[in-house]
Amino acid sequence: MTAIRSVVLGCGSYLPERVLTNAELAQRIDTSDDWIVQRTGISERHIAADDEFTSHLAINAARAALADAKIDAQSIDLIVLATSTPDNTFPATAVAVQHALGINHGVAFDLQAVCSGFVFALTTADNFLRAGHHKRALVIGAETFSRILDWNDRGTCVLFGDGAGASCWRRSSSPARPTIAAC
Repeated sequence: MTAIRSVVLGCGSYLPERVLTNAELAQRIDTSDDWIVQRTGISERHIAADDEFTSHLAINAARAALADAKIDAQSIDLIVLATSTPDNTFPATAVAVQHALGINHGVAFDLQAVCSGFVFALTTADNFLRAGHHKRALVIGAETFSRILDWNDRGTCVLFGDGAGASCWRRSSSPARPTIAAC
C-alpha cells in the first residue's frame, strides 16, 4: 500500500525594515514597554513602508522559501496565500506573487481566515497535493496589519505588525507504514 503525503521542501520569511518599538508606542498611546511585554511578550514589531504592500512581503518570503528548498519557481503549480490584508480585493494577491516569480502556469489564490489563515492555507495545499491535482505548492502567510489598525487602541495596536512567511511543499508517495491494531 502506498501513502500520499505532502513534504516540506523549504521555508522562508520576510520582515519590513522599519521597526516600531514599545517605547515608540508609549509616546503615542497610554501604555508602557513593561505593560506590553508583561501581557504579550512583544517588544517590537515590523511595519511596512508606505510603498511596500502585502504582495511585496509575500514575494520576498516566497523567494527565500524557494532558495531554501533549492527549487526553481517554475516547478510550483499551486500558490495559496493566506492574508486578511490583500493588495486589492481583485485580482488575488497570490496572482501578483505568481507573476513576480515568473510562473505562468498553475493556480494561485488568496485565502482569508485571519489568525488561522496560514493553517488553513497549509491544509488546503495539502489536500490539493494529496488528491493529485498539483505536484508542488507554495504556501504563504503575509499581512500588512499596520494599515488597518486603530493606533489609538492599545488593546490591539500592540499586538500586530507586518511580515510574511512561506513554505514550499511537494507531493510524495511512499510505502505506508503498517499499523498495529489495538487489542
